[in-house]
Amino acid sequence: MLANLGLLALRTVLGLVFLGHGAQKAVGAFGGPGFKGATAFIGSLGFRPPRVWAGAAVAGELVAGALFLLGFLTPVAGLLAVATMLVAIAKVHAPKGFFVQNGGFEYNLVLAIAALAIVATGPGAFSLDHLIGLAR
Repeated sequence: MLANLGLLALRTVLGLVFLGHGAQKAVGAFGGPGFKGATAFIGSLGFRPPRVWAGAAVAGELVAGALFLLGFLTPVAGLLAVATMLVAIAKVHAPKGFFVQNGGFEYNLVLAIAALAIVATGPGAFSLDHLIGLAR
């Protein structure tokens, strides 16, 4: 029972974090840059066409967040979360070192590992995957 509550807590927080980051990029929520700003930033990283890649980043974060919250299609949520975090690490944070106070990849790594942990253990009993028989 406690393991299932722990998985629910982890999925909920991770889902809210990814939804929040996606909302920052999509609509400027929580002080974010909005889609225009996110597109400009992604273009500055060398991604072409930047609007397509910005859309992929926004969609990945929003979909991963929603899926984690629901505990639905958990492996897909994990794939999207890990992919967005690995790109963020490789293109933005790795050159700045490990620690987040220097702009490093510490936080992104924790998010990616948390997503992998949920995929590896399953979403728990309090999930749509469990309810409809998709969970292991």
